[in-house]
Amino acid sequence: MENPIAFIDAPADMRPATEVFSDWAKLGKDSGMEHGHAPAVNEILAAAFEEMNFEKFRAVDAGCGNGWVVRMISSMENCESIIGVDGAAAMIVRADEIDSDGTYICADLQSFLPSEPVELVHSMEVLYYLDDIPAFLKSVRCNWLQKDGIFAFGIDHYQENEECHDWSEKVGVRMAMFSESEWCDMVEEAGFEILRMFRAAPREEWAGTLAIVARNGA
Repeated sequence: MENPIAFIDAPADMRPATEVFSDWAKLGKDSGMEHGHAPAVNEILAAAFEEMNFEKFRAVDAGCGNGWVVRMISSMENCESIIGVDGAAAMIVRADEIDSDGTYICADLQSFLPSEPVELVHSMEVLYYLDDIPAFLKSVRCNWLQKDGIFAFGIDHYQENEECHDWSEKVGVRMAMFSESEWCDMVEEAGFEILRMFRAAPREEWAGTLAIVARNGA
């Protein structure tokens, strides 16, 4: 693509997403994010597990917020371990408060590297905040995932979802805007094999979450 990052309504004075989400955690808005995203995440993870070829798996939740997906996945019998990573410090504090036995790391997703590759990487409502999405996708494939590992992610902010087009201005955060086909191209150009691409949890006047489940075949 000629323009790898297409930020919508992104003046220089917009705040970093990690700062905004830290504020949300302090205000208790993290529980609302869990409630709103759960239907789509459940569909995405169900599709991911249908494609996985591992009896046991380790996982990373990229942009874990208060850790609700980490807690959900860690309860599965075949999950050996899972870590949550988020750049919003207050979200990680909240995750630790809720789940003191869990593993949560405050780090920049674009520079973070897990100690060892895992079988599953999940991410919900995170990727379009990143400065260099293609580089992150490539890092996930090359550094985060084992061979044949699954990357499953969902995004609500995409071109075909008209309800999201004013979010950047409302929230005051830069958000990259791409079409479904452009997201598909980025994932494939990073070296992934797309297994499933669908809209999760659509409803009246809501296009649904753009979901992609891809395999690291390299």
